[in-house]
Amino acid sequence: MKKLRRLGGVTAALALALTAAACGDSSPSAPTQPSTVVPELRPDQQVSITFESYNLAQAGPWTDTFTDLINRFQAAHPNIKVTAQKPATATASNYGSSAAASIQRQIAAGNSPDVGQLVFGDLRYAVKGLGATPLDDVVGRDVVQANFGGAHPFAPAARTLGDIDGKTFGVPFVFSTPILYYNASLFTQAGLDPAKPPTTWAEVKTFAQAIKSKTGKDGVYIDCLTKKAGDWCYQSLVYSNGGTVISNDQTRFSFAEAPAVEAVKVAQDLVQSGLSPKISQEQAYPAFGRGEIGMILETSAAEATFRKGATTTNPQWDLRAGLQPSFDGKKVEPTNSGAALLMFAKDPAKQRAAWELIKFLTSDEGYTQITSKIGYLPLRTGLLDDPAGLKDWAAKNPLIKPNIDQLARLHPAASFPGDNYVQIKDTILDAVEKVVYSGADAQSTLTAAQEQATKLLPKG
Repeated sequence: MKKLRRLGGVTAALALALTAAACGDSSPSAPTQPSTVVPELRPDQQVSITFESYNLAQAGPWTDTFTDLINRFQAAHPNIKVTAQKPATATASNYGSSAAASIQRQIAAGNSPDVGQLVFGDLRYAVKGLGATPLDDVVGRDVVQANFGGAHPFAPAARTLGDIDGKTFGVPFVFSTPILYYNASLFTQAGLDPAKPPTTWAEVKTFAQAIKSKTGKDGVYIDCLTKKAGDWCYQSLVYSNGGTVISNDQTRFSFAEAPAVEAVKVAQDLVQSGLSPKISQEQAYPAFGRGEIGMILETSAAEATFRKGATTTNPQWDLRAGLQPSFDGKKVEPTNSGAALLMFAKDPAKQRAAWELIKFLTSDEGYTQITSKIGYLPLRTGLLDDPAGLKDWAAKNPLIKPNIDQLARLHPAASFPGDNYVQIKDTILDAVEKVVYSGADAQSTLTAAQEQATKLLPKG
């Protein structure tokens, strides 16, 4: 209960810390627009736009919430008709990875969506390869920056996540950091204190051993180590062990260096010790929901799924969440999952309508719905202290707290350069998967993958 009462103070302190981290950055009080910006729509000007979102490929709270948001937007903008669609080849298991390829195919056919939701790892390719429209050029940089302000400003740590080469191409949208969800009921059965989740990976192993020996259930699953999981959470493990995956100038890979290799070996040890099951992401979600795994490192987007599992399984169990565990003596540097909203519209009227949709989806109203119904972190963090926003919801849902705490320490996930960026990600994660789940030698396997990935970097 003390944690719940402290949530308001925590978010207030976070806002101060993030503001300080922004080095005095603030939204302009009187935004100006260059003469080249597209004109605003007339009230009677009818415009139709297409919005492509990978969340529409996910049944349940994702599709329901996004459908409701589109209906709310159209009610507020009766002159703008929005056709919402999922990526053409998206399924429940590949929804994020299919988004960029879907937009690429539509651009080639001359029929791209006007607004697209793309994961942060796709951002650089969306700009360099797909021709995403700079928002600064559509409505003016001052207006774009002012949109990050308002009654509940964006967390400064997130504002620039959609920037490439000094321009804003994407407005950060759905967002999470890696959270350690755990089954407090299994903790109690294993003689562990459910109020004190493990804070280091060494403790995770100790807790997993207790769960396995006392309950017969699997101890832990780290959903960061396969191609299906994507590389955002894997990067968080590497950064948190003092490593990197690629140099700042994006010319040299570093995921075969000692800190990165050691992080993967920690996960390999959990599998080889019989404490972590050899299963896929598709298998891990329902298994944790059924109460068959004690802990899982996962995005907060899975919270609604896990909560449903905890309350519908017989017997029901107690779902809780903690911070991403640290490597002994090192600071956790959580990366971000999720996506930004990018504009692909070229027609001025559609561009203006697309901007209105982007603003709405990332507004106070948008985040209130997305956070309360799905579990994504509200990047307008002040909503968590607002009685008219998410304060009551936050008091009843303390699982949001680890995400809020970790936002202040955010290390943006790297997006790889060039047209081969997907192959680069797959090359890395193929190697990681072989090490963790097939027992391959970590150093030689990752070194070979690094040599292969280097060949995929852009030339010159």
